[in-house]
Amino acid sequence: MSFVIRGLPPEPFRPLFALDDAALAARNIRRVIADSDRGFPCRVTLQDARHGETLLLLPYLHHDVAGPYRASGPIYVREAAMQGGTAEFHDQLPPSFPRRLFSLRAYAADGLMRDAEVVDGVEAMPYLQRLLDQPGVAYLHVHNARPGCYACRVDPA
Repeated sequence: MSFVIRGLPPEPFRPLFALDDAALAARNIRRVIADSDRGFPCRVTLQDARHGETLLLLPYLHHDVAGPYRASGPIYVREAAMQGGTAEFHDQLPPSFPRRLFSLRAYAADGLMRDAEVVDGVEAMPYLQRLLDQPGVAYLHVHNARPGCYACRVDPA
């Protein structure tokens, strides 16, 4: 099955970068500067921020469903990502995948989890395919398995 991996759209995050630190804190958001080239994965571009880049660390409702699998968690968004659109990767893995351990979660259209796997990012492709090929699976969520943050969504193309 053909698939597409999409980052988050930048539009909801653009106005946040204009806020001062007090206004961000009132929304439970922190402005951070990447202190390395690894460990700051942007959920819009699906790329790691580079050392010195500005990002926001914020809570995000990534699985907005009615039911027990409704979920939110912290994500990073790069300020540089506000200049472009949503990242899309058709039948290929984003550049940030190969060096991470992931939890792949398969969901039915009603938002209930059907299956899950933990895989090294470099080996993720056949697992993505296997999960998407299962009857009743509508989409996948990818989470970083170490700091277990939401990474992206995978949909059949």
